[in-house]
Order: sequence, then C-alpha cells, then structure tokens
Amino acid sequence: MHKGAKAAIVGSVFAVMVGGAGYGAFNLVDALNGGGGEAGGSGPAPVRTGPPSAAEVKETGADFLAAWQKGEAASAAALTNNAEKAGPLLTSYGQAAHITGVKITPGAATGATVPFTVKATVSYDGKSQPLSYRSSLTVVRGVTTGKALVDWQPSVVHPELTDMDDTLVTGESSAPPIEAVDRDGKVLTKEKYPSLGPILDQLREKYGEKAGGTPGVELAIHHADPNAADTPLLTLAKGKAGKLPTTLSAGVQAAAEQAVTQYAESSVVAVEPSTGEVLAVANHRKDGWNAAFLGQVAPGSTLKILSAATFIDNGITTADGPAPCTPDAVWQSQTFHNIDGMKPNENATLSESFARSCNTAFVKYADAVKVDTLTKEATDRFGIGLNWQTGIPSFDGSVPASGGPDTAANLIGQGQVQMNPLNMASVTATAMTGAFHQPVIVPKSLDGRELARARGLSADTVAQLRAMMNRTATSGTAAEVMRGLGDRIGAKTGSAEVDGQARSNSWFTGYRDDIAAAAMVQDGGHGVDASGPIVAQVLRAG
Repeated sequence: MHKGAKAAIVGSVFAVMVGGAGYGAFNLVDALNGGGGEAGGSGPAPVRTGPPSAAEVKETGADFLAAWQKGEAASAAALTNNAEKAGPLLTSYGQAAHITGVKITPGAATGATVPFTVKATVSYDGKSQPLSYRSSLTVVRGVTTGKALVDWQPSVVHPELTDMDDTLVTGESSAPPIEAVDRDGKVLTKEKYPSLGPILDQLREKYGEKAGGTPGVELAIHHADPNAADTPLLTLAKGKAGKLPTTLSAGVQAAAEQAVTQYAESSVVAVEPSTGEVLAVANHRKDGWNAAFLGQVAPGSTLKILSAATFIDNGITTADGPAPCTPDAVWQSQTFHNIDGMKPNENATLSESFARSCNTAFVKYADAVKVDTLTKEATDRFGIGLNWQTGIPSFDGSVPASGGPDTAANLIGQGQVQMNPLNMASVTATAMTGAFHQPVIVPKSLDGRELARARGLSADTVAQLRAMMNRTATSGTAAEVMRGLGDRIGAKTGSAEVDGQARSNSWFTGYRDDIAAAAMVQDGGHGVDASGPIVAQVLRAG
C-alpha cells in the first residue's frame, strides 16, 4: 500500500481519447472471409459515423460488462476507446484488489449511457466483505474504426475513481485509522463534514502512526501521485484508531460547510488570528479538490491589504495620505480601469480608495515601488512563500518580483500573484494583529515541525490597515455583507479577471473579533456577490 509524503500541487488533467485500440485485426479477418468492402471485394467497408445506434449501445455495453464480470481484463479493455489505460485498472480489479464473485447487472440505457449495478466480494488473508455499488458507462463511436466502443473513464469501474492512472488494491492499510477531533474534543467525520473527507485521509496518512493506532485491512484507491494518500473504499478488518487532535472548530466547520454549498466551485478558510490555528476549511467543487489550501489563482483586490501595507511601510503614502482615484491609469503601455460606474476622485486618500476598491489609485504608485518591493513585503512581513508546514499539503502563496506591466497589475492582485483562501485568511489575520502566525491544522506539538516565521507589522501600520478595513466593512464595498457583525470588524472585497471566463472570480476576506476568513468562488462575479456571504456566515459562527 502507498504511503504519502510531501505536498504536490495538482491541477486539472485533460486526456484525449483515441478510438480503435485492439481492432486492427478485424478488417483483415473480414477481407479473408470475403466480408465487408465494396461489391466484388475491391475495397474496405466504409467507416461508420454518427452516434451509436440503440442496438450498438446495448450490444457493446453488454459485451464489455460480460468480459469484465468474467475477469477478462484484456478483452474488456479492447472494447473501450483507451485500452492502454483501461487494461491496468481492470486487471487490478481482479488481482491487486482481490475482488471475486463479480455480478454486474445492466439497467435500461438512456441514450448512449448504460447504468449498471456491481455486486461482488472482496477477500484477503481470510477476511471477506461484500461489495456493492452503482456506476454507468457511455458508448461512443471509435474515431478511426467507426466501431461502437465504451468511452473509457476510471469511474466506469468505480464512481470514486477519477484519475486515469489510479488503481485498486486490497491489503493492510497504508496507515492506521484515526479519530480526528476538534479543539474541544468533538469527533470530526467525513460523513458529517464532507469537505474534510480528503483532508482526513491526508491526516491519517501522515499522522496515523503518531496517533497510536494500528492498521486494518481495506480496499482502497491507490493513487498514481506518490504524494497522495490512498482513499479507503471498504474495510475488511478494522484497525485500532488513534486519536488525532486538530485545531478545527466543529461549529465553525459546520457553518463553512453549509455556506459553500450555496455556490458552485467555492472554497473558504477560517483562522484564529491570535494563533494562526485553522478553524475551518470547506470546499464545494465537482472535482473534490482542496482548492482552499492548494489553489493558485489571482486574488484580485483582496491583495490591496498587502499593497497598502507596502505603501505605508515604504513611506510612499499613508491611510490619510493621497491616493488619487482617476478614471484610468497607464503603466508601461497597459491601461488599467476601475469597475463600471465608479466615480473618480482626484483628492481621494488611500483609505477612501481602499474602501471603494479603486484600482487606479494603486496602479498610480507602481512607479514608486521597485520590482521586488511588494515581494519583500509579502515574504518578510506576511510570511507568503515561506514553505508553510500546516500539517497537510498546502500552497503558501506567491507574489513574484514581476517587471513590466505586471509590476502594476500585481498591486491590484492580478498579474503574476497567486493565492488561495488559506493565504488570504492569513494575510487578513496578520493585518489585524500585526503578527504572522503560520496557519496550522494540527498542533505543532504533535510532531515538532518547524513553522515558517516572518517579522510582521508595526503597531502603526496595523492601526492604519485596521482602520481602512473597518471603513470598508462599515461604509465601503463590504458594508452590506458585513452589516450586523458588530464593531470590531474589517473586510476587503475583490474580483479577479480570468482569461476565458465570462465573469470574474469572486473574492472576499474579513475579520470579526478573533476570527478571520477568506473565500473564493470561481466565476462568481464581484466579491459581495458570492464570496462575501460565505465569509459573513463563517464569521457569525465564530
């Protein structure tokens, strides 16, 4: 079984399916038998085109399922449009996974899709458990042969298989089971908190032995990524669970889980500013990816918290100093604009331009900063890019020293800047307290790992940032969302334009008392449209 190690940033993977695998011999057989071709056998039969007929869907689906049921992996793979990938997974089903007595019952097809039910037995080392689940397959036309083929997806074999190179394996678990508990000792399960599913798997892989448990026997997905933890599917023999403390708060986690379900492709993180401890992490995404910790996207105007701190710390301007909000701003031949409808104010202060989220006010100061000024502020004072050791894989942000137009674009959270909700919740926490506390999801005392350190901010800079964020939350762009959360609050809205998207990504970060949270919704529009309500709901729970 696989044991995970270090984090890997994994993006989306697209595969091109090519039909016709394993079918080269059929035309030869037809020719020898005089079948097919034009009259008189003078040429090959024309390749069929168009969607498969109902009869083809039924026949191909039945043939594939029958071969799979018999354990004939090569034959079943040859009936797909990607035999090279289908073969190893179908082979592991009957061998490494020790799945026997397979009975597959197809249902009525809907168009080209055939649903089916699998019932089998998983047996290993004298231990057995029944296995039952539902899946489906889709029949397509082979690109080169014109034959009806099963469109190969790993989910055909099991709905929780997603990666083309993942396999199934049964044996002693790669790590002992854990009973993860929150800061108050409440048990955290993936059934009650779905977003924690992959996170609990990662915690088990890394801390299962340290928590004092003993491994059991299970059927699991073994991932091709050497840094990914196995995903358990069925337990044949329970191991002894070790108790694993986390920094999470069951109440805040529940609020985060509920909040993200309101928006597709959304993520949120909440931290405790006084300690850096992660209180909640939730994702609502089709791919199940922990974008809250691993995302690498432009954070838009939420980065103006860091940019404003850069201006103050480098003597460029202050909260009450000038930051003219002009209709547009040009930097090295690139023209920057504000959101539609924003009225210019040549006499605006930094506080006003921050609260209104005026882009041009920040771009105007691009000639006052060096290429690496923003980078140094991010690293030295906010701890961005310092190889955080949170307890699970995470991306700790990137604010590169970018020249050209990106020097200006970076100041408004575009350009080359990459962040995720974890990073921006931490930025907000540092701005609120002045101290950088590297975020953690399990206590440092559990393994004595070395945490990242940064020098933080002066009391004067903190006072100015908090005043600007409070103004944003009470009378600026975040006022409507933050209403009713009390007096000790602050926020910053943001939206980040992405090539190929109709709408921008929605960003929002804010704090209330000793909780800071940040959220991102892909294609969500302005910060207050989607991410704002998520953050507000999480802050109320804290």
